[in-house]
Amino acid sequence: MRVAILCLLNLLIGSDGWSDHRKRKFPTNFLFGAATSAYQVEGGWNADGKGESIWDKFLHDNPDLVADGRNGDVASDSYHQWRRDVEMLRELGVDFYRFSISWSRVLPTGFENEINEAGFKYYDNLIDELLKHEIQPMVTLYHFELPQPLQELGGWTNPLSVTWFENYAKLVFRRYADKVKFWITINQPNTVCMEGYASGIMAPGLNSKDVGGYECAKNVLLAHAKAYRAYQTEFKKKYEGNVGISIAVNWFEALSNTTENNEAAERARAFEFGLYLDPIWSKKGDFPDLVKKIVDKKSTEQGFKTSRLPKLTAAEVKLIKGSADFLGMNHYTTFQVQPSQTQFEAPSVEDDRNTEYTQGPAWRAAKSPWLKSAPYGLYKACLHLNLNYDYLPIIITEHGWSSDPGLEDQDRVDNMRGYLGALLLAMEDGTEVKGYTAWSLMDNVEWIAGTSERFGLYEVDFESEQKTRTARLSALVYKHIIESREVEDAWRPSNLKIAITKNDKKNNYRVEL
Repeated sequence: MRVAILCLLNLLIGSDGWSDHRKRKFPTNFLFGAATSAYQVEGGWNADGKGESIWDKFLHDNPDLVADGRNGDVASDSYHQWRRDVEMLRELGVDFYRFSISWSRVLPTGFENEINEAGFKYYDNLIDELLKHEIQPMVTLYHFELPQPLQELGGWTNPLSVTWFENYAKLVFRRYADKVKFWITINQPNTVCMEGYASGIMAPGLNSKDVGGYECAKNVLLAHAKAYRAYQTEFKKKYEGNVGISIAVNWFEALSNTTENNEAAERARAFEFGLYLDPIWSKKGDFPDLVKKIVDKKSTEQGFKTSRLPKLTAAEVKLIKGSADFLGMNHYTTFQVQPSQTQFEAPSVEDDRNTEYTQGPAWRAAKSPWLKSAPYGLYKACLHLNLNYDYLPIIITEHGWSSDPGLEDQDRVDNMRGYLGALLLAMEDGTEVKGYTAWSLMDNVEWIAGTSERFGLYEVDFESEQKTRTARLSALVYKHIIESREVEDAWRPSNLKIAITKNDKKNNYRVEL
């Protein structure tokens, strides 16, 4: 452990190499991939019978919210350029491609009585092309895109959303269970609920600070669990796939070693990700005791007859507990925590949590204002998960860096190397990590940031008719890491041209987690 800590300090201060000069390599069965999401890359927002999603409506109704005015109507045009997308994945040599299915594209009203075969055909083609080239599809069923007709019925705050999602998931499982061996039910429920329903930052833009986020959290977890149990019952034995959930697990640590700051960091971890992890992976299930204690107490003080945090019944606790084959860990950055210096509006999730976040002034800053590079945070987050939860296989399902346009993205390269180095240390110290996914395969529409923040390994020319994709320096470095299975700080390609190399891997779909 001492050697790992010394190496970790190197990652923090930016030194090249490892302090103990050991060569660390990813195991031969470690999986490398790249990721996108439907709204962010597909475009074709109303093509071939696709229905309206909450993001379609949110940005059509509020165009001024988008930093550069570019919404997802066309995006990277993957709806038409999917062959080029697969070609890029072949160029990189990845093992898998994580993408999402747009619920509105396949079920325009959100309900299974109206199936859009043209929408399904798009995913048929994409999945078949991936398999043709021995790239495993990793399918996310829900990546922030609820069909608008379901939102008009209350969306994720309506308990019926559990059944809506279960029915949608079963329909997609029936269609693709024989071809897809990795499934993610829901991407970042912490973002879905707390930014979509409790703050209004993300679609559907609701601002139910008091109860909306918590009601959403309960229903999303139940929806995930129902979909997981359906797969286990109907498809697992025959197809041997794996179903997980992706949760944003950034690291939250005390700004300084004081009792107040340590308690604030503990609250931050409980509210930010424990609320979603504990019901699935903790020994007793249910929401974190700390969250329940705080919200229950404040609810009573605020005059509520029942807690603003909905209760999980014994049957619901049992349903959710253990309902994942792996954790999809989305990790980008670290925050330093202290008690809030200002009074939040009450009742609200912010007031319940009572925390204030800062970041290290010397940490390298990305284009996104919230994103700074602190690789040691990934190491600490992994060890926290390993120490505090039951058996927990992890796939890093998102990690990335935002920049301005341009092919010479050395900052992204440095960030990737730093975090992969931290991941190697976490694995050495006992965390079971099965794979890593770079966010994103290509530049995309970054929600309300539009295309002002570029996350792509491939640059997209959004002004061109074909939305031309060109490999950045980071794409070549990632390709080399995949081939060599190690992080070499000094390696640099001789040029920025990238070619497809023959893929001799034999695809083994039975992946034991």
